[in-house]
Amino acid sequence: MRKLVVGLGNPGAKYEGTRHNVGFELVDRLAAAPPGVRFQRRFDGLLAETEIDHRRVLLFKPQTYMNLSGRPVQSCVQFYKIEPADLLIVCDDLSLPLGKLRIRRGGSDGGQKGLRDIIAQLGSSDIPRLRIGIGEPGHQDAADFVLTRFRSSERPIIDDALILASQAVAVWVTQGIDAAMNRFNGPAVS
Repeated sequence: MRKLVVGLGNPGAKYEGTRHNVGFELVDRLAAAPPGVRFQRRFDGLLAETEIDHRRVLLFKPQTYMNLSGRPVQSCVQFYKIEPADLLIVCDDLSLPLGKLRIRRGGSDGGQKGLRDIIAQLGSSDIPRLRIGIGEPGHQDAADFVLTRFRSSERPIIDDALILASQAVAVWVTQGIDAAMNRFNGPAVS
């Protein structure tokens, strides 16, 4: 049975490196790991297939902008007949401290509009997700904040969080959601 890891973000150079695109960054890291794979355009997104610990894993980055991620994810899920438990959505979370990971079996969208659209399109909130803390906006408008790039002092924290998140995906692939939650729902990276 294949697993599908979906990283959320916005397409285009304008959004590269922004807080909203940490889902894309994680999927890119997974694709770059040996043996290294290339993405192909499929389902209004970029799709690649790799192996994690000898298991086939699909990597997907919807290219319809964050808030409209549901339709491409639904198309991919239907084509490959992916069960909800074999789907992992990776997204940013501005209510989590910078670098903190939170893995959940399902639940609400928590205000994350890309996740909200996926839940609506799939008709279920029982979708595993990995949230990566991008820090809180403070007095800045949240919609503007998520489109900012990480400060140079924040980048090492996010890079460490992405390394941990890669490990969390590997545990999810090989041991399941409970093992990933038990091991990685800990304190923020510092």
